[in-house]
Amino acid sequence: MNYDFNGLKKKVRDVEEWLTKELAQVRTGRATPALLDGVSADVYGAKTPLQQLASIAVEGPRMLRVTVWDSGQIKAVEKAIGAANLGVGVAVDERGVRVTFPELTSERRQQVIKIAKERLEQARVSLRKVRDETWTDIQNREKAGGMGEDDKFRFKNEMEKIIQEAGKMIEAQFEKKERDIQT
Repeated sequence: MNYDFNGLKKKVRDVEEWLTKELAQVRTGRATPALLDGVSADVYGAKTPLQQLASIAVEGPRMLRVTVWDSGQIKAVEKAIGAANLGVGVAVDERGVRVTFPELTSERRQQVIKIAKERLEQARVSLRKVRDETWTDIQNREKAGGMGEDDKFRFKNEMEKIIQEAGKMIEAQFEKKERDIQT
């Protein structure tokens, strides 16, 4: 009797990908295009993600260049970036929108690390939830007669190994982000 852990592995991957995406949006001392991923501009009567309106390139360690494809939408893009409350400077020039990131103060760095820790904790909670769902499923199968008690505990150990590996992975992601924020 074997237990199919593919569902568990997919959910674990989803949690890891979610955390990667969330941490990419947390600002470090360097400018990255991912910081603008959550920004949507009001154009043509609909909220449109910035990636669908413009190309975003790193122009310097603390500067992004947003080149809007339709020059008539530059003001809408500028307004959307300003309204996103990212704590950045926004300026329009002949080539598009320039987004400048001020130097992080030590106080602001601590706030950003706190935000990253909140995202990490959300990922941990998600992993625990996935583990509990899988364990409940294993127990229900054992009660239904689909497996013996030895199999149940063997599958529990396999499940714990998968969850522990995922826990190490998300911890490593957080530690890397924390180092980025502090430098």
